[in-house]
Amino acid sequence: MARPHKSSSPVLRRPVAQTAGLEAASNKASGDAISEPVIQEGAQRLHKLLALAGFGSRRDMEKLIEAGRVSVNGQLAHVGAAVTEQDVVRVDGRPVRLSFEPELPQVLLYHKPEGELVSTDDPEGRATVFSKLPRIKQGKWIAIGRLDMNTSGLLIFTSSGELANRFMHPRYEVEREYAVRILGELTEGQLLQLTQGIELEDGVANFESIYPTGGEGANKWYQVVIKEGRNREVRRMFEALHLPVSRLMRVRFGPIALPSRVKRGQMLKLEQKEVVKLLEWAELPVPKKPLKQLSPREKDKATAVFTAKVRKQRGSVLDKAPRENGRPESRMGTGSQGGARKDAGKDAYKQAQKPTQNQRIRGNNAPAMQKKSDRNRGRG
Repeated sequence: MARPHKSSSPVLRRPVAQTAGLEAASNKASGDAISEPVIQEGAQRLHKLLALAGFGSRRDMEKLIEAGRVSVNGQLAHVGAAVTEQDVVRVDGRPVRLSFEPELPQVLLYHKPEGELVSTDDPEGRATVFSKLPRIKQGKWIAIGRLDMNTSGLLIFTSSGELANRFMHPRYEVEREYAVRILGELTEGQLLQLTQGIELEDGVANFESIYPTGGEGANKWYQVVIKEGRNREVRRMFEALHLPVSRLMRVRFGPIALPSRVKRGQMLKLEQKEVVKLLEWAELPVPKKPLKQLSPREKDKATAVFTAKVRKQRGSVLDKAPRENGRPESRMGTGSQGGARKDAGKDAYKQAQKPTQNQRIRGNNAPAMQKKSDRNRGRG
């Protein structure tokens, strides 16, 4: 049974950064040696740059380096290594181009319908939102927050991990706004209870605001605002009052509201200027490079709403076998098998070029029977 949460005096906590600094100072004062890798000015972590180049996640890149498949200036790289623009990086003997200058991240809005999972992979083979995302040249899409399978509405994707962290980390208390339909109607006491706090299994939860927006019959709609994103938190708060949620839709996340022109299953990329404003809101550095000038046609295409299509997921470089002797494995296979497949393909092509028996042939080399058939066509 739900019971109202009694507010107590706030507990002051020392910031994490300050705590770490004091601990480091105490260690230094006590004589403990602190060994930290020294990074050259202008250098960046190798696994970070490889992840930004789209080879996989940072953890995958660490495994790739540990496997001895990455070299820097002809020497095998080690986890935690830093590189500069002058270094030559190779993956499986193949040189790769890394970007050291920060680029403007991409931000994608998706109107998620019910019945889709916010997961990169599902063992049961159910539909996931990541199978519909368009490809990007560098990095990978990161979901800002999650929606359960039966929840629809605004889902934001970005190629910037820092921007995603600014939205999701609890210490920033970014607002999430939902439209909720419940079976029943809240009393004044229940409305007050939801804003003051309800005790759940994983702690106290409360809405910043809640107000009714209408409804028909026994179904009533409410607009709620919450500043955290625990698993099924909104549903569990209403279930604690014995009021099941029949529809749940996220309509806003922080400064981004779901545009009315983006219907269910559709996507929309934010313009460059909108992304810059988003970085400024998040207090993140904005790339110094000037924005790319788009033609009217490119601008219309970039800001157009499009329907998501299921595509094959691009795997990590770890899923591919390492190259042997610096040469990639042939698509047709290797050795005699590759040659046999290639010859079989040529024979099939030649056979397809030969005319079939039922095909009409014109010309001097046509068989006599075929010519006679043509002359007698339409007679008797």
